[in-house]
Order: sequence, then C-alpha cells, then structure tokens
Amino acid sequence: MRLKTKYIVFIILLHSIFFILSLQLLAQHRWWFLLTEILILISIAVSVGIYWSLIRPVNLITAGIETLKDRDFSTRFVKVGQVEMDQLIEVYNQMIDQLRTERIRQREQHFFLERLIEASPTGIIVLDFDDKITQLNPAAVKAISVSAKQCIGFNLVDVGDSELATVLSRLTPGEARIVPINGILAYKCRKSQFRNQGFYHHFIMIEELTDELYKSEKRAYGKIIRLMSHEINNSVGAVNSVLDSFLAYKRYLPAEDQTDFEHAIDVVITRNRHLNCFMTNYAEVVRLPKPNYEKHDLHHLLKTVETLMHVQCHRKNIDWVWQLASIPFEVIIDVQQFEHVLVNLVKNAVDAITSDGTITVITTTEPVKTLIIRDTGGGFTLEVRKQLFTPFFSTKKNGQGIGLTLVREILMNHGFRFALERPATDYTDFIIYFD
Repeated sequence: MRLKTKYIVFIILLHSIFFILSLQLLAQHRWWFLLTEILILISIAVSVGIYWSLIRPVNLITAGIETLKDRDFSTRFVKVGQVEMDQLIEVYNQMIDQLRTERIRQREQHFFLERLIEASPTGIIVLDFDDKITQLNPAAVKAISVSAKQCIGFNLVDVGDSELATVLSRLTPGEARIVPINGILAYKCRKSQFRNQGFYHHFIMIEELTDELYKSEKRAYGKIIRLMSHEINNSVGAVNSVLDSFLAYKRYLPAEDQTDFEHAIDVVITRNRHLNCFMTNYAEVVRLPKPNYEKHDLHHLLKTVETLMHVQCHRKNIDWVWQLASIPFEVIIDVQQFEHVLVNLVKNAVDAITSDGTITVITTTEPVKTLIIRDTGGGFTLEVRKQLFTPFFSTKKNGQGIGLTLVREILMNHGFRFALERPATDYTDFIIYFD
C-alpha cells in the first residue's frame, strides 16, 4: 500500500471514531456536540493541509523518477516557498542539469566519433561477442566489395564470396597481415580489441597500401631500368660502331670468307639492336608521360583494335563477339595510351587461347561504365594471379613481363579501377571501371 493511501485511511478512521464518540453528546449536550463537530471539521481541514504538505514532495519525487525513466533531462521544477520542498527541488534541478550536460557531451562525442569513422580512409569493421558485424564504414564496404546491408549481423566468413572478407575472418586478435587481392590491390589488415563496460569488443582496421607499394615498387625498378638502360645503350652504341668499322676490312679477307664474316657481323649488330629495343621497352614504363585527356568513343577505339589484331585472331581461328551498349560509350582518356592498353589486353587474350576460341567485348553503362574483355583461354592459377602485375614477371616463355605492368601504369594514371577475374572455369575477364 502506498504512503498517501495509508495516510488517507488513517485520517478517515480517526475522524470516523471522533464522529461516533461525538454522537454520544447529541442527546444531552447539544452545544458540546456542535463544538465537537466544529473541532472535527477543523481537524479534517488541518489533516488535509498536512496531507498536501507531505504528499507534494512524494509527487515531486515520483514525477522526477518518471522523467529519469523517460531519459528526459530537460524538465526542471520551480520552488514553492517551503524550505524542505525548495531544498529538494534545488538538489533535483542540479542533478538534472548535470545529467543533461553529461548527456550532451556524450552525444557530441558519439556524433564526432561516428563522423570520424565515416570519413576515415581506413576501413573499420566492428564485431560483437559472436564476431558478427555490427558496424562498418564506407571504406570497409569498398574494400570487401559487399554492401552494408549484406554485412550487418553476419560473420565475415559468410559475407558473399569476398576474398578479403575470407582472409579477415581468419585474423586473430593482435594479428596484422598484408593481404594482396587480385594481384592489383594490397591491404594492411589488423584485428584489435577495446574494452567497454567490462567487455571486450573486436574491430578490424583495413588500410589500403596499393598506392604506397606501387610508388615504392616503381621507384625501385625505375632506378634499376634507368641504370641498365644507360649502361647497355652506351655499350651497344660503342660495340656497333666498332663492328661497322670491322666491315671495312672485309675486302682484305679471302673471297670465300667474306660472306661468312659479313653475316657474323650483321648477326651481332642485329642482336645488339634487339637488346637496345628490349631495354627501350622497359624504359617506356618509367618514362610514361601524363595522360593527355580527351573525350572519345570507346566503341570506335575497340573496332580499331579489332582491325589491328584481326590477322592474329584469324591464324588461331578466334572469333570476336560484340556485346556493346546501345548508346555511344564516351569516356575521357588519353587515346594513344588507352589504345596501347587495349592492344596489350587483346594480345594477352589471343596468347591465352591455343586455337578455336572466342574473345568477347562487353560494354555496360549501368551502374557505372564498364568494359569487359573476355577470353576462353586456359586462365591462370591463384599463385600466378597474385604476380601477374609484378614487373618482369611473365608466364610466357620469351615474355619480358612489361605488358600488364604498362597496362597497370596507364590505368592507374587515369584513375580507373580494374580487375582480372576468372568467374568461371571456361573464361577469363579483364574488367575496367570508368568511374
């Protein structure tokens, strides 16, 4: 039973007893009865006054409790002129002001942290106690290539067929690892933990290292190529000059030896020129100029490349299949450099097909402009895939390992995303995203 209910019951019972006792005076002492009734009415009035004086603080406390339950820290009480009540109201108002200030500070900190995580170029994935994803920022969504709706509430191992998500699911707390993806991208991933309200929560940070590794790699092999090119060009020029001088002594040899002598000198000079050309090809990767952008119809450029590669395709009985967008496919590119990219990609596709194959060229405009060059060649293993864009690496017997390196250089200078995928066992896709 509540306190105010007990008080009301007590007052009613007490005054009921007083009224019953006063009835004994009604027959013999009417004036005393009237006086007693007046005293009872005064007592009732005083009891009601005392009731409101006692119950008001209780009601105030009850209202304060309700506002705290509702997390409403904006309600303040006004002083009523009673010392006890005013002290209680002052303490309550101070408490509410402090709670409101703390709440505003926490909200500001939470809002700032949320915006900081959203804007961070480092991918952040927060996990719960069961290692299920509770939060991830746009950088993490981009890295694992899966939408946020497909991630929240799921374990990383269950997030689609993302190669990076599979690797992340195997990380242990405190472990850091550099993860190469598709032989193109590289991420530094670290799984850490923080303590909140006595419990540990795990989170994963994903930092893309592609640009840093690419620039470091380019500086390294660029320095080597320039040094080799300088030394070889100097040596080849001097050697060829001496060899050309040797030809002047051909007439001093017997007639039957002159032809062999001239042939031997020509072979050496030709070989030196090939060596010079070999180094020139490598030097092109280092000396590649900045793109000279212009708007161009990619469909027209693709038709030009098909004409250039027609003979090679015909020799291997390779068919071309066009699946082009119905509208002009205009992109902003350096036409000469991008033609070099397309020639290299088509040449690789032709080399991958032994005979009787198909090269399919696909362009789409939704959701982003995309070019896919698909071949029915033998494909590649996972280990080979990781090294395809590594300078000097080649799967061809006499390959120099600069074709895909140059392709990567041009596409990265253009700011285009690209990927080399094998979505099925019977074909391989090279995909370029023009976004």
